[in-house]
Amino acid sequence: MSEPRDPEKIAVVRPDRSSEPRPSRLQAVKGMNDILPNECAHWDQLELILKDWLRCYGYRGIRTPVLEPTPLFRRGIGEVTDIVEKEMFSFTDRLNGDELTLRPEFTAGIARSVIEHNLTYAAPQRVFSMGPVFRHERPQRGRYRQFHQLDVEALGFSGPDVDAELIVMLSRLWADLGLQNIRLELNCLGSAQERKAHRQSLIDYFSENEALLDEDARRRLHTNPLRILDTKNPAMQALVDAAPRLESHLGEESKAHFEGVQRLLKDCGVVFTVNPRLVRGLDYYNLTVFEWITDQLGSQGTICGGGRYDGLVEVLGGKPTPAVGFAIGLERLLELWSETRLDDLPAEVDCYMVYQSENARRRSFSLAEQLRDAGLNVLLHGGGGSMKSQMKRADQSGASVAVILGDDELQAGTATVKVLRGESSQMQFQQDGLSDALYDLLFSDDEGTE
Repeated sequence: MSEPRDPEKIAVVRPDRSSEPRPSRLQAVKGMNDILPNECAHWDQLELILKDWLRCYGYRGIRTPVLEPTPLFRRGIGEVTDIVEKEMFSFTDRLNGDELTLRPEFTAGIARSVIEHNLTYAAPQRVFSMGPVFRHERPQRGRYRQFHQLDVEALGFSGPDVDAELIVMLSRLWADLGLQNIRLELNCLGSAQERKAHRQSLIDYFSENEALLDEDARRRLHTNPLRILDTKNPAMQALVDAAPRLESHLGEESKAHFEGVQRLLKDCGVVFTVNPRLVRGLDYYNLTVFEWITDQLGSQGTICGGGRYDGLVEVLGGKPTPAVGFAIGLERLLELWSETRLDDLPAEVDCYMVYQSENARRRSFSLAEQLRDAGLNVLLHGGGGSMKSQMKRADQSGASVAVILGDDELQAGTATVKVLRGESSQMQFQQDGLSDALYDLLFSDDEGTE
């Protein structure tokens, strides 16, 4: 009978997988882009500016779900709009059969929330939301399948003053961001009854000239003829220019509202052009509509669009509620802003901590926490490595100073601080008073200029 084998001496036979193919690399969905750390810093800075600007006008945040019932957009945006017909990411919930859609815009979801929670019962609401929206279209510059918007809505306000306030707000934002060469176009779409009369006149006119219409215009002729006016087809421009104009159907109330908006804008020195062919791609707009446009982004030149939508809340099942708002495409705004400003992002960390031994590493860990308790942003080196490699990481981090601990510093109860930005210098401070010394070193100039 053979002796039992020593388990420690049993050879472990592992299968040879060297010839097996590697799994294929997975990539993001086309048109849905990663925002990497360096880009995120610019996004964060822009979002802080936007939130400060909105607080200046009394707007508060609201966050609605990314996923909404599909009928919300069919009813709110319009069955025959491009968004509903061909751009929405929609699916059926396999558990209960509900029709669901990733939001293609914010306004309908905010209106649904206002109705569901009776937000305008006690007082009108000024709200904003920021985040991703989704449209299934061909990705191109400044236009993606997942993109981001800032959406601003004022609900419960009638009259031209809030329309004008929103436009004046935007004029201030462009100035705050240092943006130039952005032009404002306005139009008045009138009431539902006035648009209905204009719609019939357009159907009659384009029907008489149907042979000159392209395929897209023929498709829209009896469903959404107003959108024919927004054609980009050069062969149809002369036909569109001669089409019946909405202003001939406007009543005195609509004209007075639009004139009121224009007077307030002129009082504030806001330059604009009235564009009688300006229409928005969504069915819920009435009265004032506007767009801010630039020639610096190629064909995707509209960076902000909005207007009044007094009938939307009622269409979605709520009580009649006047409302007006706008949306800004953040990718387009960020691209425009990046072209006009210096790369002056503040440092994301104040101090980068490096160490020369195991004991120094342990002390660095607790000392970093003490500095954070004092309000400093501290990045502690991880993964070991030589002092040279650690200092290289410190420089790459963007930190203002490196805090260095070695055995000599541990014995003396000190820390060496090396200035990484501007004129290089090196000094030593006691560990017990390190946070105060770093505050004096990093922020004394800022305090002196306040």
